[in-house]
Amino acid sequence: MVLVVGLFALCLVVAAGCQRRQVRITKEAAIVTATRHASFQPQRTQVRLVRQGLNGRPYWAISLSIPARNGKGYERVSVARVDANTGKLVAFTDNADTEKDAP
Repeated sequence: MVLVVGLFALCLVVAAGCQRRQVRITKEAAIVTATRHASFQPQRTQVRLVRQGLNGRPYWAISLSIPARNGKGYERVSVARVDANTGKLVAFTDNADTEKDAP
């Protein structure tokens, strides 16, 4: 009986850990979340799924940009990180306050 209860408890812990590592939010939904926070209409969007931390938590990394008119660098760049499990925006940076192009 104790073995059954212990096995059940172990299954619950493993299942909860697996739930946090799942990708539940689509790439398109993550782009919408990131674009809402940008103060400009991006001309280019790059998206990649990255896993961070020891448990490999999934995040959508989204770059929104407007290329520079001269073709070198960017006029505007924003980078967002969206939790791929919850859809929450966890980080956002924007080069609007800098005078040089973002790399």
